[in-house]
Amino acid sequence: MEKIKTDQKVIMDISGIDNLGLERVLKRGSGSTIAENKDALLIRDNSRGAYMLACKEMQAGMTMLDCYLEDDCDLLLVTDYSLGNVAFEKFGFIGKNECFQFAYYGEKPTYTSDLNIRTAEEHNLAILIENYHLLNPEGLKKLVRRKNILIGYYQERVIGFIGEHLEESMGILYVLPEYRHRGFGSALQKFLIAKMMEEGNIPFTQVEKDNKVSLSLQKKIGMTRSDHLVVWMWK
Repeated sequence: MEKIKTDQKVIMDISGIDNLGLERVLKRGSGSTIAENKDALLIRDNSRGAYMLACKEMQAGMTMLDCYLEDDCDLLLVTDYSLGNVAFEKFGFIGKNECFQFAYYGEKPTYTSDLNIRTAEEHNLAILIENYHLLNPEGLKKLVRRKNILIGYYQERVIGFIGEHLEESMGILYVLPEYRHRGFGSALQKFLIAKMMEEGNIPFTQVEKDNKVSLSLQKKIGMTRSDHLVVWMWK
């Protein structure tokens, strides 16, 4: 695997697939380091107000959360699965996603689809809001304004979309029902993978552990899966 380089120096070694979310936030300069040592790192992603914790062992991570997690934290990523479940109960979170992290370390994919893929604009918001319900309308609007969503067109008809979340993980992949099982989902993701590689980034995504369709898609595309689960939680 390629060793991750960050523009912001940190004490803990965060090279590795589990910590790609923290790496990206630090690399682009939107993250503030809250606390760090050689065994744990706690940052805040200022673009969305999310706290993100990586640790080499559970006790180091819990000590850091106990000392530095702010009362106003309503969104937290923990890359240690066991600690994530303990933190969920201890700090009063009400919802969580347990995800495998995937990254693309291969050669830049060649795009061969008939899809015409364009950056989403304000007039695309209606179809995004109608079909994608894991983000609220304000969240989708913010991503569109940041040019983080791509729309796929086939014969000038919208067939689906994909994008980058605020921490720049791939996601928001949706293909309209009448266009499924035609390879359009793979085409959209390969296009985004190539785009992210051209920008000098390692493409990565997080997939809920029980999402068999998406897990299968990542394998088909050639994504590398983490051995461990990461945990997102919210209030």
